[in-house]
Amino acid sequence: MSEDLSRKRLGRGLAALIGEIDRPAAVEKPGMNADGKVPIEFLSPNPKNPRRHFGDADLTDLAQSIREHGVVQPVVARPSPTQAGRYEIIAGERRWRAAQRAGLSEIPIIVRDVNDRTALELAIIENVQRTDLNPVEEAMGYQQLIDDHGYTQADLGQVIGKSRSHVANTLRLLKLPDVIRDMLVDGALSAGHARTLVTAQDPAGLAKRIVEDGLSVRQAEALAQMPAGAPTVKRQPAAAPAQKDVDTLALEKLMTGTLGMFVTIEHNERGGVISVAYRTLEQLDELCRRLKNEG
Repeated sequence: MSEDLSRKRLGRGLAALIGEIDRPAAVEKPGMNADGKVPIEFLSPNPKNPRRHFGDADLTDLAQSIREHGVVQPVVARPSPTQAGRYEIIAGERRWRAAQRAGLSEIPIIVRDVNDRTALELAIIENVQRTDLNPVEEAMGYQQLIDDHGYTQADLGQVIGKSRSHVANTLRLLKLPDVIRDMLVDGALSAGHARTLVTAQDPAGLAKRIVEDGLSVRQAEALAQMPAGAPTVKRQPAAAPAQKDVDTLALEKLMTGTLGMFVTIEHNERGGVISVAYRTLEQLDELCRRLKNEG
């Protein structure tokens, strides 16, 4: 495909790609019966499918639904590029797995004769629209299109219907250590939390803190900006039963969100201390300006 034709195809965007699914494909369909079904063993997963994780409970629920109502939406597949008479799944691997669990011998499919590039695009689009991909899988799918097919971030945004900044921020997640990626996959961290860790000095330690303390994204951003050795909230030792009351915690959260800098409050019957951690001189200037009530 020439670069001009590729750009023209990209310009059609998401609607055109979905149209490629809906348009009948003039290809031979071995094993397909009059109802548009093929033996379930005729299908195999796409090894480049961006979705890698399928929750067991989710598959069990879908399998039960399939037993009662059948496969409502056909699986989209293409003729296998490596095995004659078989099909490679483009979109719908979760349905195919659940159908096997439900004991089905046949499954409805729609056959499309598309190349590797379009198959990957369609797989990513369907999964993103269904929010089936975790943030790491989404980022790996984007990176695969960049590495294998020469996409730019702007191209990706146009094709998948997302902003360029969304694509860029998602790709940044691939810079994180494996331990944090695992937390994203498990759902312990959100993509918003994870993005604050990319430039943090101790991303793994901060990730643990976010999960244990239930920090908001704003709080995580402020904590990530703290310089090394800056004061932070210290946990009460086991021998000290006193804990911060909910009003103090709420005030810390409010001030942290308002200032964009991590705020801690320590007080007792004799008074207390408010600590504001800043990372740059610009942040210090902003704090001084606010204290002087200018502007």
